[in-house]
Amino acid sequence: MARVVVSLKIFPADVSVNLESLKEKVKNALPSYASIYKFEEEPIAFGLVALIAHIVLPEDLAGGLDEVENRIQEIGDVSDIQTLMVRRA
Repeated sequence: MARVVVSLKIFPADVSVNLESLKEKVKNALPSYASIYKFEEEPIAFGLVALIAHIVLPEDLAGGLDEVENRIQEIGDVSDIQTLMVRRA
């Protein structure tokens, strides 16, 4: 089964959000078919740092990315999500 890597930019609600804690919350929010490949941190402005999550999903799963985005958006420390890239793994 082919897999895809989705890169999501996750914006924390404010500068006081602990990024290590947010990483754990993102990992725990993922459905069973999704897994974290890696995290990166990207400084935005005024001390705000966005989290770039690279997530591996099955390619043939309809609606999989929508469910991942919805689950991450439900985390209280997340203000917004932006899909940066989707590519085959």
